[in-house]
Amino acid sequence: MPRIDYAAAAPAKHDADLLVLPVFEGPEAGPGVREAGRTMGEDLVALLRRNAVKGKRGDAFAVPTFGRLPAETLLLVGLGKREEVDADRLRRATGKIAPRIQGYGKVATTLPQASRGPWEDAVQAVAEGLVLGSYRFLRYKKDDGERKLRRLTLLGSSRWDERRAKRAVKRGEVVAEAASWARDLVNTPAIEATPDFLASEARRMAREVGLEVKVWTKRRLEEGGFGGILGVGAGSANDPRLIELSYSGGSGKPIALAGKGITFDSGGLSIKDAKQMEWMKADMSGAAAVMAAMRAIATLKPKINVVAAIPSAENMPGGAAIRPGDVLRHRGGKTTEVLNTDAEGRLILADALALLAERKPRLILDTATLTGACMIALGEQLWGVMSNDDDLARKLLVAGKEAGEPGWQLPLWDGYREPLRRGDQRGAISLGVRGRHPLGAPRHRGSGLRAERRGLRAQGRERHPRAHPGPVRGERGERLSPPTPWWPRRTRRRACRRSAPRIGPRTPPPPARGTAPRSRRP
Repeated sequence: MPRIDYAAAAPAKHDADLLVLPVFEGPEAGPGVREAGRTMGEDLVALLRRNAVKGKRGDAFAVPTFGRLPAETLLLVGLGKREEVDADRLRRATGKIAPRIQGYGKVATTLPQASRGPWEDAVQAVAEGLVLGSYRFLRYKKDDGERKLRRLTLLGSSRWDERRAKRAVKRGEVVAEAASWARDLVNTPAIEATPDFLASEARRMAREVGLEVKVWTKRRLEEGGFGGILGVGAGSANDPRLIELSYSGGSGKPIALAGKGITFDSGGLSIKDAKQMEWMKADMSGAAAVMAAMRAIATLKPKINVVAAIPSAENMPGGAAIRPGDVLRHRGGKTTEVLNTDAEGRLILADALALLAERKPRLILDTATLTGACMIALGEQLWGVMSNDDDLARKLLVAGKEAGEPGWQLPLWDGYREPLRRGDQRGAISLGVRGRHPLGAPRHRGSGLRAERRGLRAQGRERHPRAHPGPVRGERGERLSPPTPWWPRRTRRRACRRSAPRIGPRTPPPPARGTAPRSRRP
């Protein structure tokens, strides 16, 4: 990891192998560009125009200095419109050029001075962008021996407080290094990253940063009544774990964190197809994020109390695996009927949330790769938040935007509880209610949509693919859509006659048994 320093120095006089300066859309000169141009005896803005570089986001133009500057090379980085540059844009710009500047030993930049917002946020964002953009997963690769970046110096204004700037650099490094560690955990193959591996990593991290850690083994989970974690992990040769991490830095009730830790999700007996299973080693991303958050919290030492519960299991189809229709009893006595073993995340998180509720926290934040439906609704650029406290949800969204991770609030209506109450007397249902069509039923009529709005699960019999689909019916047999119009036989026959070419003389059909053959008309 490169060392990041701060200095209030003139960019044209600072000793570096590479000098990175910002330019705005137009192009317009950013901090340090005109000074460097005067020293070089070159109009750098005119040089950009001659080379059709407009300074838009993503633009980067390298200029050799030919010894006129202490830096050997000058890199002009486009940031877009001047009034739109904020900390997040600087973070993304730095992350994008980070792989490009790895071949230089010493790099200096005035990027933090280009922000329109608080300068401390800009300094932290550039430090984060460098570390995150430089990330590579090298656990299974040899060192290629290439020249690597050793030092990045952030050049600030003389009006900035140096001590506060260095604290901002430190915060950026801590946050980005924790995120990189989470990426390492997620990228580690499931053959190594078992529930016990996560527990071992949590113990090692806790010793390094001074956290309290407690690991619940299978035997202790059985004694504690964690039926959800045990049920999901029953089909795997790797026993499940529950990891507790605690940080004490203040007074009052703690903030509670929970993260889903499915180290590999095959779907269980409700098995996924091969394509869906390829990246299921990443189904423990929620656990990795919570562990990384606790690492950063313990390093930065805020004056708060935080507890984390991380349930971890491997969802595999073994002889002892849970089956659709099984009922699990969670910590605290709640029960769940399992209809789909691929809906396993909510089963282990139910146990973790019950344990955290016993700690009487101020609030609980639950992080999980829980459902692909969220990605269908919001895409890959946004994360979704559901909360029974709208004020807390707004604060989370603001924090996410400031950190460069924008999100969107999804509804959590009271009406969603009704499908859970219809689980007979066995408990909640582990399969979301959605409108379904009988096999072969047309979707353009919207019958499934009406069934979903009414909270009903449309049912249909197994049919031949060419059979008449019939109406969509509800759970009590009531019709939810009119009968589907079918192609009339006469119209179908006429269409076939028009479309099929006639070859040779028309041949009459063979006579039925017991009847005389018809005479052919002339």
